[in-house]
Amino acid sequence: MFARTVDDRPVDKPANRVTARFAVLALRDLRFVFASTLVSDLGDGIISVALAFAVLDLTGSVTDLGIIVAARFVAQVLVMIVGGVVADRLSRRTVMVAADLVRFAGQLTIGLLLISGHATVLELALSQVLIGAGGSFFIPASSGLLQTVAGDHVQEANALNVIASSGSSMLGPALGGLLVVGVGADWALIFDGASYLISALLLAGMSGAAAMAVQRKAEPSTFLADLRGGFSQISSRRWLWSSIVVMTLANLFGAAFPVLAPLICRQHYGGAPAYASLSVCFAVGMLIGGSALLRFKPKHPLRAAFLAGAPALVSGVLLALHAPIYVVGLFQVTAGAGATACNAMWWTTMQQNVPREAMSRVISYEYASTLSIVPVGAALAGPLAHAIGVSPALAICCGAAVAINFTALAVRDIRTLETRPAQPAAPLASA
Repeated sequence: MFARTVDDRPVDKPANRVTARFAVLALRDLRFVFASTLVSDLGDGIISVALAFAVLDLTGSVTDLGIIVAARFVAQVLVMIVGGVVADRLSRRTVMVAADLVRFAGQLTIGLLLISGHATVLELALSQVLIGAGGSFFIPASSGLLQTVAGDHVQEANALNVIASSGSSMLGPALGGLLVVGVGADWALIFDGASYLISALLLAGMSGAAAMAVQRKAEPSTFLADLRGGFSQISSRRWLWSSIVVMTLANLFGAAFPVLAPLICRQHYGGAPAYASLSVCFAVGMLIGGSALLRFKPKHPLRAAFLAGAPALVSGVLLALHAPIYVVGLFQVTAGAGATACNAMWWTTMQQNVPREAMSRVISYEYASTLSIVPVGAALAGPLAHAIGVSPALAICCGAAVAINFTALAVRDIRTLETRPAQPAAPLASA
């Protein structure tokens, strides 16, 4: 499938269908980017468990835990657009390494403070601000660097990323639980910090111009000019800004699922095991969807993306109607596959149609918009359930999210946009 690697060494053609699907990993620099992302995602899965028990062991307060988790999320949203500008101005590999080292330092420090018995809620919150801010630089830079090292094979690279993410969503929390039981939440946080260090070392192993590339601009520009330039990249493309609007509104309603679904599972399906099984079904679907995108390349990627992702919350409607749990689980598998395929094709479309020198800024705007609305939707889900009931609230919210996703197909530019080769790189300067 691929005749040469990034450093121009010949590569044998894959011998069978399975190896053909993963032949994109013949690109050396892509392997390092992929491995660093995999390790970081695994660490994120560990922290979801380790942080919760660290806070509960320290104060026993769910309120404190909510404040600390919110600190990470708010920092990530607020800093995301700044991270996108910086990643477009500097070497993206350098930005990612710096972000990993900051996150490593934050987790290591708080882990040591917990071990010594001197950690406070404020220090835990500050450590999560560092983690969130670091992610705000890492995510936009990662998307731009992936676009550079994958070239025309960005869809396969994105598919591999979502496969890795789905695997990490299953293995990370399980590993975090084992670490908490085996060595304690404090040491588990240190292990999580080590994942960021490993990610930085993997990125440091990249070679060639892609690792040190800086997009050279024809004329010097200010930070604010770059900020406006990123926004103009979005506003000048109808398919891009309309997709972001649709996804933001869908996330507003879809945020009700993780809030209300556990309550319905407790009331009608036996509690936590039922909800956990739905999470596993979704992760299995993610693996299926990611594997399919290694080979399937639709002519109209956005049309296919919204068709695949639109029914993702049908399982929430079925759960609200108290359908048999195996039926809900089956639709959760479908939801995971559809959501993964939708995301992979969405990222690929952006990477194929947005200039490389602006990619990180566009990603940062998209993330900031679609993620910032999630806590609003989650906060509104409770009052709505109190007013009309848990099941009706979940049915209305998930049904609205499905309907909103389908409205994207009413935009002509979304329906007709065709797959195209990746944008040629701008002249590169040494970092």
